[in-house]
Amino acid sequence: MRLGATPVKLVVGSRAFQVYGETEVNERHRHRFEVNNSYRESLCAKGLAFSGLTPDGKLVEMIEIPDHPFFLASQFHPEFKSRPTRAHPLFREFIRAAIAHKA
Repeated sequence: MRLGATPVKLVVGSRAFQVYGETEVNERHRHRFEVNNSYRESLCAKGLAFSGLTPDGKLVEMIEIPDHPFFLASQFHPEFKSRPTRAHPLFREFIRAAIAHKA
């Protein structure tokens, strides 16, 4: 099981990078699941982008669909670091994208 703060390297130019404005962040994990690396190439060929990886590049931490208004998913738990007056960047930008999409 992966527990606690773990570094995530973000791909420059990805939506994840735009949301955070950094190339590496620390996020809190609590899970036993991973993306099966055997499928990475075929998933990428179908349009899924791997925008966050472990520092060694072996495990997928974040995925996104670049042409979607806001499809961004993570292996970590952003709710652990979000507060009512200081929303986590993923939640803040999701709401911003929803408002823009509605308009």
